[in-house]
Parts: sequence; C-alpha cells; structure tokens
Amino acid sequence: MRIAVAGGTGTVGRHVVELARERGHDVASLSRAEGVDLVSGRGLDEALRGVDTLIDVSGINSTATKKAVDFFTNASQNLLAAEKKAGVQHQVVLSIVGIDKATSGLYAGKLVQEDIVRHGGVPWTLLRSTQFHEFVPLVVKTASAGPVVLVPKMFTQPVAAREVAEALVAAAEHGPQGRITDLGGPRLEELDGLVRAFLDRTGQRKRVVEVPFPGPMGKAMRSGALIPAPGAAVGRQTFVEWLEASSGKYRQEK
Repeated sequence: MRIAVAGGTGTVGRHVVELARERGHDVASLSRAEGVDLVSGRGLDEALRGVDTLIDVSGINSTATKKAVDFFTNASQNLLAAEKKAGVQHQVVLSIVGIDKATSGLYAGKLVQEDIVRHGGVPWTLLRSTQFHEFVPLVVKTASAGPVVLVPKMFTQPVAAREVAEALVAAAEHGPQGRITDLGGPRLEELDGLVRAFLDRTGQRKRVVEVPFPGPMGKAMRSGALIPAPGAAVGRQTFVEWLEASSGKYRQEK
C-alpha cells in the first residue's frame, strides 16, 4: 500500500514509518520538518496524493485543554478534507486508554479527535494505548525544578512505542475495523517508582516529590482509570527492559 504517517517523526511515528517500509509498503512521513503542517493544512493535498491509508500518530506536547482541543480539531478536520480529496480509503488513528474518564488537557483534545474521525466519512480504525515508556523521561524533563522532580501520583501500565507501531501497521493492513482492542504494557506500575528507576539508571541525582495532579485528569491518574480494562491486548517489553536498552541515550542527553 501507499501509506502516509501523520506525525511520522515522533515517538511512535518513526517506528511506524520504519516497520511499514520493512513490510514492503510505500511510506510518506508527514511532519512540519517535511513540509506538511497539519494545523494550517499546508502541504497536505500534495502529501496525500495517491495514498491508500493514513496512520495518524500526530500530537502536541501541552497539558492546556484549549491548546490540545484546538490542535486536534484543526489537524483532524484538515486531514479528513485532504483524505477525501485524495480518495484515501482507510484512516488509522492512535488514541489513549481512559480518555473518556479524564476530559481535560491532552485527553480533551484526543476525545475531540476521536469524535471527528468517527463522523468524518472516511472508513476508520481506532487504537487506544497506554502511555509509552518514553513518558517517564518526558516527565523528568518537563517537571524538574533544580534538584527536584515533581511527579503526579499516577498508576500506569506503560507500553513499548514500537509495539504500538506494530499494532498500527497491522491495523492498516487489515482494513477498517472501528475501535479495536486497547493496548497496554505488561505490568501495572506507579509513576514515581518508574521515575526513580530512570534517574538511578541514568545517573541523575534528583529528589522525587509525588504530588496530586489537579482536575479530572489528576483524578483519573490516581484512581487507575487510565489502566486498560480486562481483555485488553498486552505488550511484551517491560519498562525495566526498555530502560536497560535505552538508558545510554538518556545519559548522553541529560
């Protein structure tokens, strides 16, 4: 197939691009670095010309509800318009487990995206996954204040980004299925413990302070609402295994 990957340079997107090419597909990566702007629509018509399937793993690094809603509204509407113009037959979208129980911040944006896709007129498949292992270094990067890391109290079941990419490429090959089985990692964890393990492994001397995140999202984090329900698909790689394989990269970047 001719596959376009929105967000193809991101954490999951780069794996999607690589795996799809390994499986023999003709793949185009869509990102601002490659001349495509989802929010404005710049470059989309040309990028989707001849595309059979779009895999959307685009995102925004913001906890602000308005920013997230605006991004996913504009990006999703622009993608759908360009898909219809190009005759795209299938849209595969990555979302997040539990977002209907945490209707603020990024999750509010993802809910809007899901609704637009469901009613957009292009046949679709929707996969919800838990946070990726890479979420932990992101927390350390964004929530550090000097020698302290403020970590939200959160139960999580992190999954390997590459395994999420495998599921997305498989969904693209299968054809439109609607919402498919959620995907989570192999172990239930507490975020503060993962952060401590990451800091120790990468040689960073910081004190972890666990704090409750406010609002509906914080409540969902603390209650376990962001954990997949029984019957969800389960990934293979644990956080510890990912950390052993990746810690060298983060030692160099810290």
